[in-house]
Amino acid sequence: MTYADPKSRLIPCLWFDHQGEEAANFYVSLLPDSRIDHITRAPDNYPGGKAGQALEIQFTLAGQPYSALNGGPHFTFTEAISLQVICDDQAELDRLYAALSVVPEAEQCGWLKDRYGLSWQLIPRSMPAMLSDPDPARARRVFHAMMEMKRLDIAAIEAAYAG
Repeated sequence: MTYADPKSRLIPCLWFDHQGEEAANFYVSLLPDSRIDHITRAPDNYPGGKAGQALEIQFTLAGQPYSALNGGPHFTFTEAISLQVICDDQAELDRLYAALSVVPEAEQCGWLKDRYGLSWQLIPRSMPAMLSDPDPARARRVFHAMMEMKRLDIAAIEAAYAG
């Protein structure tokens, strides 16, 4: 195995049945500073796969290294793990919702689930500061506004913050 950044010591590995290469290509198409770094392919046929199929895909997503493993159907994603994307504006939030969300009933407070079952959180860059504002009334208004939303609306969150 080779890794794009030899200093990387902690690399999240995402387990897929067989669609890791497809997922990695999809994910890197969505965010800047993203790329496929290396694909390890099976040198021979194996139970559940054929020579040449991707086994492990190393990729960088928004500057963070990841690995995708085609490990078979034994494990699936749960909401216990999610990827957070800090978004600069409503256009970016809307673009990522449109690209990623395929389970509308899973949308809540900025969370969504993609076509591979992976959960994501799309967070406006300004929201953590608003939620931790020293004025508890402001923070509470932002919190309650967010809790009522499926897809986050930055203007509505900012209006709640302003009072």
